[in-house]
Amino acid sequence: MRRLSMDTRDELVEAVGTRYRVASREEKGRILEEFAAVSGYCRKHASRLLRRQDGPVRSAPRLARRTYDDAVREALIVLWETSDRICGKRLKALIPMLILSMEWHGHLALDGEVRARLLKISAATIDRVLAPMRASSSGRKRRRAAPSLAIRRSVPVRTFSDWGDPSPGFVEADLVAHSGSVTRGSFIQTLVLTDIASGWTECAPMLFREQTLLREVLTAVSRAMPFPLAGLDTDNDSVFMNETVKEWCDAAGIVFTRSRPYRKNDQAHVEQKNGAVVRRMVGYRRLEGLKAAQILARLYQSMRLFVNFFQPSFKLAETRREGAHVRKRYHAPQTAHQRLTGDPRVSARVKARLEALHATLDPVGLLCEIRSAQEQLMAIADQMPAPDASSTEARAAELEAFLAGLKHAWKEGDSRPVARSKPVMPRGRRRPDPLKDVTEDLKSWHEADPGATGRQLLERLQATYPDRHPDGLLRTVQRRLKIWRAAQARALVFGAPAIGATATAP
Repeated sequence: MRRLSMDTRDELVEAVGTRYRVASREEKGRILEEFAAVSGYCRKHASRLLRRQDGPVRSAPRLARRTYDDAVREALIVLWETSDRICGKRLKALIPMLILSMEWHGHLALDGEVRARLLKISAATIDRVLAPMRASSSGRKRRRAAPSLAIRRSVPVRTFSDWGDPSPGFVEADLVAHSGSVTRGSFIQTLVLTDIASGWTECAPMLFREQTLLREVLTAVSRAMPFPLAGLDTDNDSVFMNETVKEWCDAAGIVFTRSRPYRKNDQAHVEQKNGAVVRRMVGYRRLEGLKAAQILARLYQSMRLFVNFFQPSFKLAETRREGAHVRKRYHAPQTAHQRLTGDPRVSARVKARLEALHATLDPVGLLCEIRSAQEQLMAIADQMPAPDASSTEARAAELEAFLAGLKHAWKEGDSRPVARSKPVMPRGRRRPDPLKDVTEDLKSWHEADPGATGRQLLERLQATYPDRHPDGLLRTVQRRLKIWRAAQARALVFGAPAIGATATAP
C-alpha cells in the first residue's frame, strides 16, 4: 500500500477527529479501526491524534542546525562547475587549490566562514549537496578498428600487469574516431597519449589516418610534453603497427610495445582518458574538414592545461585477492601536475617550469575557452553558422557572464555544448506581476527583518493595503523571498570585487 504523506495524514486527522470525538463507544471503535488501516498508525497513537482538539503540531525546520547553508551551496556549485563537474572525491582534493586560484584571479571573494566550511566539507557531503544538480548523461559504445597484420610479431607485448611503477615518460597511445554514426569517408581522429606514472594526457587532431602524418603528430606532441618520451605502448591498429612508426621509435630511443589483440584492459590508462577526456570534451558527432580540425586543435590547447592542472584523478595503488573477492586500493586523488612535482624522478628544472606555468593559469578562463571552442565545433558538426571570434572587450564580458552562470548552470542540465542537442527556451511570465507596486515595500521589510517568513510578510502587506492582496499570493511572496535570500547568499560568496577583474601572476 502506498504510504500517505504527512500533509495528507494531517488532513485525515482533522476530518475524522471531529466525528470521532462526538461518536459513541461502538462507533469510535469502528472509526479507529478504519483510520488506523488507512493512515498506517497503530491504534494507540491513532486514538491520541483523534482525541486532540487542536490538531497535530509540526515543528518548524531548525535552520540553525544546518552546517552547510545556502552560501556554502552556492560556492560549491561554482567550484563544481569550474572543475567541469567531477565527482565529490576528486572535487574534495581540488577545492583548496581551486579556491586559491579563483581568488587570485578575482573570480571569488569568499567570506571567512564560508571558506572554512568549504575546506572541511567531506566528499560524501559534496555528493549529497550536489545530488539535485547532477544530470545523467548516456554514453555510446566506441568502435574499434580492425587489428593490423603488418609487423606485430616484431613488437613485444606489454600487458596491464607488466607496467609496475615506470618513471614519467612511458605512455599509452590510442586513436579516437570522430566519425559519428557512419564510418564511411574521411573524418577527423584524435591521437591520445597518457603517461602511466602521472596520468598526464596530450591530445592532437589528425585529418586522416596515415602513418607519415601520425609520425609528424607524435613528434609535435612529444615536444609539448613536460618530460622526454621514453616508451610508447599502442594497440594493434595498422596505423601504429608499421615500419614508419617503428623506425621513428628506434631512432629516438623510445621503447615500442603493443597490447594483446582484443584485450582493451591492457591499455586501461588511455582507454579511460578516451571517455573521460576526449568523448566528454568533444562528444560523438562526426567531424571532418580543415576548419573543424583547427577548432579542435584550439580546444585541445586549453583542454590539456585544464585537465592536467585542474582535474584530479585516481591512481591504483594495490590490487589484492581475498578468495573470490578482488580488493583495490587507490591513492588520494591528485592532478597530473601534482604527481609530477611530487615525483623524485622528475628533475628540478621540469618541476620549476610546471610550477611557473601553474601560477599563471586561470581555471575559469580555461573552461570558458573550452566551452567557446565546443560551441564552434558543434555548430560545424550540425552545419549551423559558427559563432564569430570575440574581441578583447567582448571576451572579458563573455568571461564575466560565464562565471556568473556557473552557480545556476546545473538547472539547464548538462552545460557542455557537445552533450545537448537544442537549447531550452525560457517560457517567461504569462500574467502581470501582482506584486509589482509593492515589491519595494516587501524588500525593505525583508531587509529590516531577514528572519520574517513569507506568511508574515503577506500578513503585513494585507494590513498595510487592505482588500488588495488575497491569501493566494502566499506562494508568490515566498518565491520572491527565496530570490532575495539567494542574492544574500551569493553576496557572501562573491563579495564586492568585480567578477571579470584581471589578476597578474605571482
